[in-house]
Amino acid sequence: MKTNLLLSGVVLSYTTPLSAQQVTQKATPERPNIVFILADDMGYGDLHCYGNEHIKTPNIDRLAATGTRFTQCYAGSGISSPSRCSLMTGKNTGNTRIRDNQCPVGGIEGMKISPRGDTTYIRRANLLPEDTTIATVLGTAGYRSCLVNKWHLDGYDPGASPNHRGFDEFYGWTISTVVSNGPYYYYPYYRFHGDSLINISENAHDAHVRHNTEISTDDAIAFIHREKDHPFFLYLAYDAPHEPYNMDNTSWYDEYGEWTPDTKRYAALVTHMDENIGRLLGTIDALGLRKNTIIIFASDNGAAVMAPLKELNCGAGLRGHKGQLYEGGIRVPLIVNQPGMVPVQELRNTVYFPDIMPTLAALTGSSRSLPKGIDGMDIHQLFYGKPVDTDHRLLYWEFPGKQRAGRKGDWKAVSVKPNQPLELYNIKEDMTESRNLASQYPEKLQELEREMQAAHHPSPYWPLPGEEKK
Repeated sequence: MKTNLLLSGVVLSYTTPLSAQQVTQKATPERPNIVFILADDMGYGDLHCYGNEHIKTPNIDRLAATGTRFTQCYAGSGISSPSRCSLMTGKNTGNTRIRDNQCPVGGIEGMKISPRGDTTYIRRANLLPEDTTIATVLGTAGYRSCLVNKWHLDGYDPGASPNHRGFDEFYGWTISTVVSNGPYYYYPYYRFHGDSLINISENAHDAHVRHNTEISTDDAIAFIHREKDHPFFLYLAYDAPHEPYNMDNTSWYDEYGEWTPDTKRYAALVTHMDENIGRLLGTIDALGLRKNTIIIFASDNGAAVMAPLKELNCGAGLRGHKGQLYEGGIRVPLIVNQPGMVPVQELRNTVYFPDIMPTLAALTGSSRSLPKGIDGMDIHQLFYGKPVDTDHRLLYWEFPGKQRAGRKGDWKAVSVKPNQPLELYNIKEDMTESRNLASQYPEKLQELEREMQAAHHPSPYWPLPGEEKK
């Protein structure tokens, strides 16, 4: 368990030593190592195994072809911070600490530098010490944990980095890094190793030598080598293919036709990520860990509006994009692979990011450490070919005061504009959300409305009218 100390403005961290039995106990097929890989702003249709006819992703495709592919998985939100908060805490965005990338009140004010270099001042909320993360839960079962690259749950609090929120190791960037040191995405000069800010000397003076996808994969591989004899949880959160589309390696360009440079770079970022996932899998195989390791791959939300949505069909024909609660903003790939354990199957079960925490807890024997009040359910039996009823419950999302959505069974209610009535869709029959059935099924809409209202819990950072004084 992590303990944080604040001494003279310096945040320190130490980890309670594990017992000798926990340290020496190796992972097994039944209690596996966990590698969770997360893409950033990758659309539901960006992978060949999800129907893309242009982008080459052979390593991810192989994971899907030899494992389980979910076709109705949903992210925690339509944008980064709330989606990752939902993933890490097992709560939906009606209940999480972080419900949007910025908050109107509370939190900490800081400078936001967009990938294009624009600067504004905003407020951000961050995970607090009392927020239990997946890493904290798995640590109680003796798992060593590492987050590589993108956290995005620290707001502007330097003391809210992953190694102060349950993770044993952290290699990557935080929001405060961006504020202090400028460019950070694909060819970074600054990078955290725990609390130490180090330099990538090859990228000094904005040199484009070491790509962040490669740096992150190197960090992940090094962690696996160090922990190969102990059970581990690796959360590898790539930046690709988030904007800006910086990819200087042009070896794939000729294969990608007569597209615009940004379209080619977007496709190359996905292919480059796939290539590095192949390197990671090669390491796991070479160390003899493959049967004892479960690999999970997903994206944090749908493709961004500036992505080549039409050219590459990033959204697979779904309505909407990143930042919206239509299907194109929140439906994401989910692939699970573990040789000899996870069968080859395609599942239509409705699952979402809050399910990940209780599922990983069940896989590792740490369910007793789950916090109260989570919204997800344990779906690990689905991974192993056993039935689980996931359609009886409401999946819920919100951008407070702006957008709401709820999915239960085949039905989805959604509104993407403030103070607008809910729309109603039968997703089984109308995946593209083309036919609003609100007027035809008012009772179904009222039922979803009641459950959605019950799923919303007031937040001090995003107070709605009438909640300010509660």
